[in-house]
Amino acid sequence: MTPAPTGPVMSSGPAAAPGGSGRLTGVVPPVCTPLTPGLQVDVPSLERLVDHLVGAGADALFVLGSTSEVAFLPDAHRRTVLETVVKHVAGEVPVLGGAIDMTTLRVIEHARVAADVGCDGVVATAPFYTRTHPVEIEGHLRQVAAAVPVPVYAYDLPVSVHSKLDGDMLLRLAGEGVLAGVKDSSGDDGGLRTLMIALRDAGAAAFSVLTGSELTVDAAFAMGVHGVVPGLGNVDPAGYVRLYRHCLAGRWEEARAEQERLLRLFDIVNAGAAGRMGRGSSALGSFKTALHLLGVIDCPVTAPPQIQLDAAETGRVRALLTAAGLL
Repeated sequence: MTPAPTGPVMSSGPAAAPGGSGRLTGVVPPVCTPLTPGLQVDVPSLERLVDHLVGAGADALFVLGSTSEVAFLPDAHRRTVLETVVKHVAGEVPVLGGAIDMTTLRVIEHARVAADVGCDGVVATAPFYTRTHPVEIEGHLRQVAAAVPVPVYAYDLPVSVHSKLDGDMLLRLAGEGVLAGVKDSSGDDGGLRTLMIALRDAGAAAFSVLTGSELTVDAAFAMGVHGVVPGLGNVDPAGYVRLYRHCLAGRWEEARAEQERLLRLFDIVNAGAAGRMGRGSSALGSFKTALHLLGVIDCPVTAPPQIQLDAAETGRVRALLTAAGLL
């Protein structure tokens, strides 16, 4: 095997990004959105977080996804996040901007903002809240892709949008160059493997499949996926970079060991007491608390109506960071 690359690996294809590049690969952390105590975007903390991720070897960044608390952020906050990250990265790695909203016209608005501020691609889910037919989902993705001059990645997130992206549809849109790739957070390993085989059989050389299942990354790379979008990668980006490089080089025992270390660290998402907060509050709160304890961000606050971690819960996060060798 050739040595693992230190930056994003791209190849030419029908869904090529600006400048003639194509497939996106590697570690693409979904960037948390640091907030001030007054619930504004904490720009200096966001810039430090970007440095933390890129400095650890991240191949690209995904802003305004679930881990970024996109559903909680007003439009002005979203724009601030996009502008801050694009300006601070200054082309060092690609930046994908989430264009996530309930229906097509709203998504197109977000996608155009992301493209206008300089994002290298946009990420869109299926419509949600509305009851949507698979034909309408396909039309939605086609309209979003037609509305912007940058590659569009589909985001398969049935737990939040309540519809699963159809594999045949993804294959069709990949073949036509409508979509540049998919972030698969469905948890459907059988469906993921079926998609990988179908893409290979169809010769969809430029289409990028990124797994959002951060606890089974080694297995996903063994299936042939091209990258990972790990929320825990905010906390330990270097761990996911090591894991990716082990997989790329075929060092499967080393990959397994690194994946299991990260799985143990992932227990921080359970720090919040289930009797007083939801799992989202616990997970996003634990990521931000960890970043605060690591000195990356100034404040661990999450956007309302999420519940904040208390002192005891913060202590659980600290103990797991220590056990993982990060503190």
